[in-house]
Amino acid sequence: MTSPETPGADAVPADLRDAFERYEAAIVANDLDLLDELFAPGPDTLRGDDAGLLVGHDAISAFRGVRRPVSARTIERIEYRPLGDDAALLVSVSRYAGGGTGLQTQLWQRVDGHWRITAAHVTPRARALDLSVWRTVGEPLYQGAWTGPLRGLTVAVKDVFAVAGYRVGAGNPAFLDSARPETRSAPVVTDLLRGGASVRGIARTDEFAYGIAGDNVHYGAPPNGALPGALPGGSSSGPASAVATGQADIGLATDTAGSVRVPASYQGLWGLRTTHGLVPRQGMLPLAQSFDTVGWLTRDGGTLQRVVDWCLSYDGSDSTENVYGSSGADLPWRFLVPEEALAVVEPQTLAVFEGFLARLGETPGAPEVERVRIGDLDDYLAPFRTVQGAEAWRNNGEWLREHPGVLGPAVAERFRVAATITATDEASARRELDRLRARLLPLVQDAVLLLPAVPGPAPMRTASQDRVEGVRAATLRLTTPAAIGGLPAMSVPLLTVPSNLGPAPVGVSLVSREGTDIALVRLARRLHEHVAVPRPAPRSERGSRP
Repeated sequence: MTSPETPGADAVPADLRDAFERYEAAIVANDLDLLDELFAPGPDTLRGDDAGLLVGHDAISAFRGVRRPVSARTIERIEYRPLGDDAALLVSVSRYAGGGTGLQTQLWQRVDGHWRITAAHVTPRARALDLSVWRTVGEPLYQGAWTGPLRGLTVAVKDVFAVAGYRVGAGNPAFLDSARPETRSAPVVTDLLRGGASVRGIARTDEFAYGIAGDNVHYGAPPNGALPGALPGGSSSGPASAVATGQADIGLATDTAGSVRVPASYQGLWGLRTTHGLVPRQGMLPLAQSFDTVGWLTRDGGTLQRVVDWCLSYDGSDSTENVYGSSGADLPWRFLVPEEALAVVEPQTLAVFEGFLARLGETPGAPEVERVRIGDLDDYLAPFRTVQGAEAWRNNGEWLREHPGVLGPAVAERFRVAATITATDEASARRELDRLRARLLPLVQDAVLLLPAVPGPAPMRTASQDRVEGVRAATLRLTTPAAIGGLPAMSVPLLTVPSNLGPAPVGVSLVSREGTDIALVRLARRLHEHVAVPRPAPRSERGSRP
């Protein structure tokens, strides 16, 4: 709040100062209705901060609905610059009761006789770290080797891997409290350190890695580095957001049913789920061992190539005749598009994907692209969920019985269902998975599956739980076939799709035969370079958003 003694306040016209005072009172009280009233209606209102730019009153309002209340503060100084009879610029410095200052810049305009904010930029007070992204962080937390192919890169480690001297938290504060410090780091962590990468910190996950939205009820949803106001994707939400926002170069993650590919798609990253069993899982908290894999997230294909060339070659050197195993030869320049996958993709995403395929077919040296049928995707999802749930309960059920009420509602419901799965249910589901695997594997012997990684752009952070669960079910229909086959799969940022929050990234998924992970990254980079990815047009050229 201001006072008559606030430097600069006396220069502000009385009616504008009154509007500003109402805004300050609303922001501290978290009065969402009044804040909505004070921001100008319509699609042209702007609000920016360190997380990105929001365009349009609806997007700004949605953001406020999930933001934590602003701490108590007073206005220490205000600068007023008139821009005309009905427009003014206000720049103010906030002093927080808990320490620190912030800066806000606002363009106020008179709309229908009332002062309204039409553009605002907020510079928050300095934060030690974003607790929605990180559990703990250092500069670095662990120094890597001073030489090696990954020298100079930093890693965000998902909070399911052992890091020596730290506890595994699994996205749940009660589990963290009950855990013991690890005596040694997981092999996948030490591999990165040997290659020269340094661990920046331990990053958040959905509880027990049992989710793909990234909305942890205990710590909040990390920011989406590509689409402010949207969910980040999970369960590897923290590593993905750390990479997307430039706080780390590599996200060390896991993928059981899409936990690398979904956040990669939502945040415009490169993400690889490795062949099941290819990378050691010692020192990794399991969810469902029949499907759990290690994976990585990066901002570009070149960095991901460096990671897999080091971590997945036999000894990380050129000392053997073929250190790349099955990836020594390139994968065929031939793609198969599952028709069933296109049936679950949202209309706008489908249109953009079809445009991508058309553009690919028109390029010189275009690959062969064929449409195939792999079977009803519900037939994949049902037995997958059964086996996943049975294993998840075996891994965590005893601890959960000893700690009732510690889970968020969505994850608690998944474990409740998992606890009811019988041995007969599981055995039947495993037989069905064997049948599906036998159908899937021949398709990738001389081709690579190509499909949208997810049904559409990331849901808004304000989306209802029903909406989030609906997206989850549709997404799992796309991600589970690769998991059932134990196959390597990628999400590559190749699509830009309209959304209520602006142009949104959607990944294209590539799935190849087992053991060809390094070659799959090479193929994905070739595909990315082969198809020129159009940049989104400026907003004035796009017209109104849906």
